[in-house]
Amino acid sequence: MSISSEPNGDSEKGVSRRKLLTGAAAAATFMIVPRRVLGGGGYVPPSDKINIGCIGLGHQGYTVSMELLSRPDTQIVAVCDCNRESRDYVEYEDNGILKEARRLLGPGYENWGAQWNSTGRVQLTHEFDTSVGIGGREPFKQLVEAYYGSRKGNASGDYKGCNSYADYRELLDKEKGIDAVYVATPDHWHATIGVAAMRKGKHVLGQKPMAHSIGEARLMAHTAREMKVATSLTVNNPSTDATKLISEWIADGAIGNVREVHNWSSRPFWPQGIERPKEAQPIPEGLDWDMWLGPAPERAFNHAYLPFVWRGWYDFGCGSFGDMGCYSFAGVFKILGLTPPTRVQASSSESYAETFPKASMVTLDYPANGNRQALRMTWYDGGLRPPRPAGLSEKDQQLFTGGEEHEGIMYVGDKGLLIGGFNGNHPRVYPESPKYQAPPPKPRGEDEEYHDVAIDQWLAACKGNGPAPLANFEIQSPVTEAFLLGCIAQRFPGEVIDWDTANMKITSSDKLNACVDPPMRSAYRI
Repeated sequence: MSISSEPNGDSEKGVSRRKLLTGAAAAATFMIVPRRVLGGGGYVPPSDKINIGCIGLGHQGYTVSMELLSRPDTQIVAVCDCNRESRDYVEYEDNGILKEARRLLGPGYENWGAQWNSTGRVQLTHEFDTSVGIGGREPFKQLVEAYYGSRKGNASGDYKGCNSYADYRELLDKEKGIDAVYVATPDHWHATIGVAAMRKGKHVLGQKPMAHSIGEARLMAHTAREMKVATSLTVNNPSTDATKLISEWIADGAIGNVREVHNWSSRPFWPQGIERPKEAQPIPEGLDWDMWLGPAPERAFNHAYLPFVWRGWYDFGCGSFGDMGCYSFAGVFKILGLTPPTRVQASSSESYAETFPKASMVTLDYPANGNRQALRMTWYDGGLRPPRPAGLSEKDQQLFTGGEEHEGIMYVGDKGLLIGGFNGNHPRVYPESPKYQAPPPKPRGEDEEYHDVAIDQWLAACKGNGPAPLANFEIQSPVTEAFLLGCIAQRFPGEVIDWDTANMKITSSDKLNACVDPPMRSAYRI
């Protein structure tokens, strides 16, 4: 990946990519300056709607885009995906996306989209089978137009205000009126599209993980600061009640000085630890395969790569870290005031040339920061878990047993333990104390609408009504850096990664440095 040959790069000023990116790491946070102060065509008055283009329309693309569609202060004006339409996208409920779309449309639309009903279920791994359903740009374009048409009092849904594109570059060039984009592509596309949008002055909401490489994460943070746009990931952990409560308990000395953190996920739910398929398969009608590959190296089409299953391939995804670590790490960084780790290493099941291992354990050593001492965090996936401490409640004991729902986090201090669900939900201190008891969950009324906090913060910042979101690109860049170092360690189990964050360099291995900021195909270089 290079920026020196691009017209929007900084080569004119004599700034090298590494100097730019290592300098960007020095800034920890930034503030959104209202566009009414800065001026310029991108300013959206708080009373107006935010015009949004949605790029990447798989399961996560549909889920968040439907929430954006339902909000009164947003208007989806364009959609983009290199796949026209298909019914092979992983869902977590039979016909889940279609059911949610019908609920969103409301009465009279109970049978909307019947042509996109699920084709059934697939067995992705030995333990995980799932239903598959709709994805692609055309079904969502029709959903947008049906939704806005029905809200205009036209039962036929006769509304034609949403444009559809196969190439994000065409969307950004032609849709002059958009204020923001939501990017929900596979991981290897996040930075390329996000940076292109920010360079055109667009606010960016990004699907997790923030980036596919450390170099990309640094560039995204730098560009957000340079262009003064509002950015956020769809990650709520920094803002949750659980994160606030754990922060208060630890600051109050509930478990003493934190020495260790253990975090375990039941992922992957997709194939890992496999070889590249030898045969090429026909490219499905309506899919632009070269565009799907984008910045990744060329290879022949095979259904082993998409949809959803791309997470396990080095060239496209970030494994379990990218799927789940982006959430929990964002909370832990907020709670403990972490900075990037100085040493990372992994042990794993059998290694493969192009895919993440089926199971791994990764240790990340974090330096002291202020009054907090140095500590070690250990990540477990693929069914691995830390030893279960004695004396836990029956509910907390279950977190250490097998099963896809049993994921958790454990803070180890010199005076006790704090254990919760994967994202810190339902935390409990051991030894138990009446002083540290989580309040009962707040009931939500049947008619009470759910609003994603990260999206709330992002939209407020887009309008100039709020501070930088807690999941903005600058804050989340060092978080992303940490678990991406974990991804590198998973590729090279047994290797010690000594990390110099100031210089964006692995000092213990020249070979591993090739993974820090890998090149992109020239047509998609940023």
